[in-house]
Amino acid sequence: MKAETRRAEALAARLPPLLLAAERVAATIAAGLHGRRRVGTGESFWQFRPFATGDATSRIDWRQSAKSHRTFVRETEWEAAQTCFLWRDASPSMHWRSDLAPVEKAARAELLLLALAALLLRGGERVRLIDMVTPFSSGTAALAGLAAALGQAPEGGGLPLAREIPRFAQIVLISDFLGPIAEIRALLGRFAALPARGMLLQILDPAERDLPYDGRVRFLGLEGEGETVIPRVEGVRDAYRARLAAQRAAVADCARDAGFGFATHTTDRPPETALLGLYMGLSA
Repeated sequence: MKAETRRAEALAARLPPLLLAAERVAATIAAGLHGRRRVGTGESFWQFRPFATGDATSRIDWRQSAKSHRTFVRETEWEAAQTCFLWRDASPSMHWRSDLAPVEKAARAELLLLALAALLLRGGERVRLIDMVTPFSSGTAALAGLAAALGQAPEGGGLPLAREIPRFAQIVLISDFLGPIAEIRALLGRFAALPARGMLLQILDPAERDLPYDGRVRFLGLEGEGETVIPRVEGVRDAYRARLAAQRAAVADCARDAGFGFATHTTDRPPETALLGLYMGLSA
């Protein structure tokens, strides 16, 4: 309990800079975006498209059609707010950073979660943290409450329980996804059965990606795995990279089978690239 309290206090102490960073990243991506636009019931004009068999004649825009030899219908934008459920891995393995990265994996995951929430809230969407009894949030003022809720989330390993996900929700999971594939597949299978869809973002440290060490190295597990001494790390580098690639491919297969998108991000890269991928993945 004391460890959880210290963790919450530490996060609360850096909430203002974390929120500013999230807003800055979100603002960078928001320029040029026009929301997650979809065809549907609404009053806002979206686009013209050619008339197709089955379209009602009342939808024809005669003024636009008069400008060419084709007949066009007028489409409006779907305006109903959706709920996006967000989760970031808070297990001990996420609180690690090599000398090749500026931040821990956990810090980058929190930044991307809040920046994505900022984008969604700006677009009128609702956001909620998975497995937390927090109300649906809407409007930009909800971002601070969402950030504070992160400080109350208990640390631990494994995937979210995800007990109360409604049908047709959108879900974003941010983790290193280095755990058992069977558990990942089972969780995504439950989401797919609802049905629910979303995105998985795998965050890795560049040292986890490349294993750039040489010589004798002692590796310490962060979640009770003990320690391992490898006399010549360079001798196992190719096998390590092959195993990591296999893990990544297996996670991607699980995501695809469940109708989820999948992307990877390393903490030595700008967060804006990962945020754009998440946002566009949800819009697809």
